[in-house]
Amino acid sequence: MKNRMTEKPKASDDDKSPEMKQEMPPEKTDEVKVFGWRFNKAVFVTHINIFLYSTCFWIQTGTLPYLTKKLGVDPVMFGYLQTTFAVVQLAGGPLFGQFGDKMGGQAAMMLAFFSASLSYLLLGMSGTFLMLFISRLPSVFMHAMQAGQMIVTDTSSEKERAGALGMLGLSYGVGMVLGPFIGGLVIKFFSEQSAAYTSFLGSLLSVYLTWQFIPQKTKRIVVTSEVKEQSLLSIKKILQLATAPGALFLLTVRALAGIPIGVFQSMFSVVAMETFKLLPEQNGYMMSYVGILTMIVQGLGVKVLTKKFSENDILKWSSFLLVWSYLALAFVKDIFQMCLVMTPLVVGLASSNIVISSALTRTVSALDTGVMLGLNMAVNSFIRSLSPTVGGYLLQYFGFPVFGYLGFTMLSFVTILLFIKFRE
Repeated sequence: MKNRMTEKPKASDDDKSPEMKQEMPPEKTDEVKVFGWRFNKAVFVTHINIFLYSTCFWIQTGTLPYLTKKLGVDPVMFGYLQTTFAVVQLAGGPLFGQFGDKMGGQAAMMLAFFSASLSYLLLGMSGTFLMLFISRLPSVFMHAMQAGQMIVTDTSSEKERAGALGMLGLSYGVGMVLGPFIGGLVIKFFSEQSAAYTSFLGSLLSVYLTWQFIPQKTKRIVVTSEVKEQSLLSIKKILQLATAPGALFLLTVRALAGIPIGVFQSMFSVVAMETFKLLPEQNGYMMSYVGILTMIVQGLGVKVLTKKFSENDILKWSSFLLVWSYLALAFVKDIFQMCLVMTPLVVGLASSNIVISSALTRTVSALDTGVMLGLNMAVNSFIRSLSPTVGGYLLQYFGFPVFGYLGFTMLSFVTILLFIKFRE
């Protein structure tokens, strides 16, 4: 079967002028040796940065609810705060990607961590709701995971790209497990503001690591001066890439498949507390279980699957698995059943997300992979901006099973679409 999802765009006259580019032969890259294994130094440092980014992000994520409560912010205003963060990230993702394509992986990673450090610094200084709101604004370019994906995309072959992107999820997952634990200790022995400052210092460390060890340019292409002189941020270019046939299909699939889990995740803490009567520490155990499972699937599972099956097949059958996982979710009655259902749910979601990210980078030239990864991230931000409102309404009027039925319905449509699109 021809791998239609991942085939490269055909060169056109527009590609040749003025965007004349040439892929350079791979250069001998600096390597580091860790426990007998050799790694590309830039990729290795990128994984360290993603771990630090995740750790700092989850420290402040655990800090924010306590800090807002301390400042007397009610749940409604807290919801507005979270929506603001999602909308700001939505606006910044594609622009950040274009910045990375023009300026290089090092500049993109440094911008992401400068934005993160400023956001965390303002959070630590917050004494009013207005300051909390202002602290969310620098996150417009807080896209370290996207920067990491850009660097890995630039330095990996097309055949190995999905597995390499999945490994970033492993590094992120370790930080996701350790971040809340560290944040809880800092809050316990110091204060909420101290936890925010800890995230600030961790982000500054990543700025230094990026400046010191990641090269300015990670793309192996040469562009003409005409391209370099083009506008750094072009909305027209972003729209052109988003509406390209291959990209538009994949972004649509990503959105349709992401809505059910986004809505469910936005209400998971409420469901855990009110439906399953979980204590805070039990809820933490559940989240750790999901995080560890995601790490295993993204870090190891996807790499194994891509060696044995085509990306088209992985995408089709992971979607098929999600259909029945969501249906089972509608009938969950206790936390043990929830853990059982979450296993195939996480496997299907992690596999499809990584494959789509990898495939999207091949719908455009190597010059524009950053923008495409930004559009991919923007889909997630858009879903996060709507999910709390939609999820709250559905839970209030239809109850917990509606999340399963919503996922079953939407993934059934997506699965049929994929099997038609990629039929043999």
